[in-house]
Amino acid sequence: MTAAIETLETPSAQLPGRKRRITPMKTVQFVLLLLFAIIVLIPLYVVLVTSFKGGADVSSATAWDLPHIFSTEGWSSAITRLAPALGRSLILALAAAVLSSILGSLNGYVFAKWRFPGADAVFTAFLFGMFIPYQAVMIPLQKMLLELQTHGFGWLDGIPKLILVHTIYGIPICTLIFRNYYATAVPTEILEAARVDGAGMLRIYGSIVLPVSIPGFVVTLIWQFTSAWNDFLFALFLTSPRNGPVTYALQELAGGQNPDYPSIMAGVLVASLPTLIVYIALGRYFISGLMSGSVK
Repeated sequence: MTAAIETLETPSAQLPGRKRRITPMKTVQFVLLLLFAIIVLIPLYVVLVTSFKGGADVSSATAWDLPHIFSTEGWSSAITRLAPALGRSLILALAAAVLSSILGSLNGYVFAKWRFPGADAVFTAFLFGMFIPYQAVMIPLQKMLLELQTHGFGWLDGIPKLILVHTIYGIPICTLIFRNYYATAVPTEILEAARVDGAGMLRIYGSIVLPVSIPGFVVTLIWQFTSAWNDFLFALFLTSPRNGPVTYALQELAGGQNPDYPSIMAGVLVASLPTLIVYIALGRYFISGLMSGSVK
């Protein structure tokens, strides 16, 4: 008996020390991944080294060279000029992400658990909003919002206007994400038991559905935050440099006859940091949130 146990334990004891074989396929995969990483990081390298150069050191011949003298003037200039717009973009991204996520959660809950006549047609109409290109509606949207401003909604000018637009355009994708999540991750039997106990739609949502919605909110908040932060088209049509987001201010920073390349490159990095931080800090939660409602 002892010999049999030792025989069974011997292979498992050898597993941790077993050397992995490096196959030709794994070598090819590693080389390809390394090559792709280099290709992706080359522009970032040029942007980074240029941001620490002086204006006189920037030229096409020295684009790959490290700075002869490290200078932070480009960074200080970019931060000074972009600071107000960064604050406006932060308000825009947070407000649009939160509002569209809440409305998408409510819609997804209704479509997934409260069936009503014509629910499929209404849900299809919601999804249709995801496929309408922004360019197709930009002119009538701009005209409609200008009409609203001239009829008692003057406070919409600037960031509030972008918050409204990004919230509306974010509802379809948020509704789809939450509808699929609730359909698979929230048991219908629990909701039916709550109905038998006399709980209504909003009571069930607040007491049962909302507490288990964190994975869905993580996905929609990250998605909507980055979409609103990186938007330029809506900002270009609906705002101005004095009240627009950081993407508009960055475009103004890059304009002119004699562009200050160190400031421009530093501004690009400064404007990219919030979304980069969000994905680094919450990227794993984003993937787990997408997968949490995929299997019942």
